[in-house]
Amino acid sequence: MANFRQGLYEVKNASKYVGKGKPRFRSGWEMTFMMFLDSNDNVINWASEPVRIPYRNPLTGKMTMYVPDFIVTYKGPKESMRAELIEIKPKNQSLIEGKMKDSQKAVVAQNYAKWDAATKWAKQNGLTFRVITEDMIFHQGRKK
Repeated sequence: MANFRQGLYEVKNASKYVGKGKPRFRSGWEMTFMMFLDSNDNVINWASEPVRIPYRNPLTGKMTMYVPDFIVTYKGPKESMRAELIEIKPKNQSLIEGKMKDSQKAVVAQNYAKWDAATKWAKQNGLTFRVITEDMIFHQGRKK
């Protein structure tokens, strides 16, 4: 399964990558997204695991850090720019469904706490926050 692939990504367009060191992908989906960012003409710049955002873990009650996957700046309409903080996550870790085990629900609950903190951080810094699932990466032209 592509989701378990890990390694260092070899950036092709170094002028677009503004992160520190070589970007590390922790899944095949992240690697695919890096390839998209690196080759897409509408991407102005991008960074991998660029910030640490504090959040309260709902399972332990302790403050900890969340590291989103990417910050991306895109060309928008009429040469405007748009910046996003992005997390790549499997759909089954993004939605609570009735048939899930309690441990799976706990993962989703923890993700929601991270994403709430990321949404607030992004807004304070003039960005938006978005979670991208495999459906969005591999939609192959189908509308979702």
